[in-house]
Amino acid sequence: MFRIANHHVSLITSILLLIEFSIALASVYLGAMIRALDSAFPFSEKFENFFGTALVLASIVIFSMSALGMYQINFREGIRNTFLRLMPSLALALILITLTFYVLPSLFLGRGVLGIVLVITAIGILTARALIFKTSESGLLRSRIIFLGSGSLAKECYELALTNTAHHEYEILGFVSVKDEICQVPATHLLSSELSLSSVAEKYHADEIVVAVQNRRGAQFPIDDLLDCKLNGVKVIDASAFFEREACQIRVESLQPGWLVFGDGFNQSFLRRFGKQIFDLTVSAIIFLLSSPIMLVTAMLIYIEDRGPIFYKQERVGKNGKTYMVLKFRSMGINAEKAGSPQWAANNDPRTTRVGKVIRNLRIDELPQILNVLSGEMSFVGPRPERPFFVDQLCKEVPFYNMRHSIKPGITGMAQVRYAYGASVEDSVQKLQYDLYYVKNNSLFLDALILLETVQVVLLGKGAR
Repeated sequence: MFRIANHHVSLITSILLLIEFSIALASVYLGAMIRALDSAFPFSEKFENFFGTALVLASIVIFSMSALGMYQINFREGIRNTFLRLMPSLALALILITLTFYVLPSLFLGRGVLGIVLVITAIGILTARALIFKTSESGLLRSRIIFLGSGSLAKECYELALTNTAHHEYEILGFVSVKDEICQVPATHLLSSELSLSSVAEKYHADEIVVAVQNRRGAQFPIDDLLDCKLNGVKVIDASAFFEREACQIRVESLQPGWLVFGDGFNQSFLRRFGKQIFDLTVSAIIFLLSSPIMLVTAMLIYIEDRGPIFYKQERVGKNGKTYMVLKFRSMGINAEKAGSPQWAANNDPRTTRVGKVIRNLRIDELPQILNVLSGEMSFVGPRPERPFFVDQLCKEVPFYNMRHSIKPGITGMAQVRYAYGASVEDSVQKLQYDLYYVKNNSLFLDALILLETVQVVLLGKGAR
């Protein structure tokens, strides 16, 4: 893993993306050369200006693969499942390339060339991934880790390492227990407590030690051994940093105010705020123009169904706790809150209208919030705004909840693309952990990644709202 603007990025995934972009780029040239064997295709006449065309087509292929989750890698999925996932990505790429040819006819290559290009691209990508999977089986891509601790925190870290295989794999060497800690991990995974921690790390050739101990006071905590390990080239990280790196979460239950004050991140400089504002205005204007026909049809359908209001305004809490009126397409009945008090919205909410169910599933009901972004009340990416009634409740029950109001709320956000639909205080805690990660590490790079994941959510129907 390496970091771009404080966000952890998988080195393997990044290398694979660059390799596959190169494959797609080369495929455009190779396909054009094959087609140029037919004199009807004047490849030689446009060769000098061909790089721009190849660059656009290769970028569309990689975007389509990213949007359909091809870079959420499972090293155990095999080449057959990779092929089944690749085909929809190339189909989406074909649609987008066709639209690009319509908008920019100077890039047009011809159906024969495009077909050859996509076939070559598919073969190249499948070959590259087969090599990656084969390398994974040999253990060369695995990171060898030891968990210091054997309690509940170590168990959580262990389960995350087992399940988080989207970007890499771990070889879990075992656990080194600490005195006065109740063991909650398999006894068969415990490593010798007779040796020092540095000796254990050397014996098992560990690459990394994750410190997953709740109580770090007293002589039983091996601080000197951890320093020896670090000096001998073994990476040592805290459990909170492990969760931040692997799950893009800042764990609320183990969060200390001192870590917030002295840790990195939480950069709200003028340059960052200015760049984000330009990003918000640009993305919002483009999406508003592209989605205008969809919004017009949606407005007509909402009105036809029950002759009620098309838009729905609701008070929400924004930056620094200031309230504003969020604008959405109405997806519920006219008397959705006739009980008189605010209610949590739920998945498959019975108050939702027939049109509302469709536009909520496709996230179309959120599109009018673009006007909130253009007016400066919201960002395109950020923590989802909540109603004052629930904010007051959550600030009392959830530690650090108010920190999410240090930046503008967003139409989409990390919690919305990473966590299932939430309708309770417990769900709010889980989503807050993603929001805190975003508040700490927000950048234009992270915004772009979240937008890409939002496209994936819309196309594949995964994630939350």
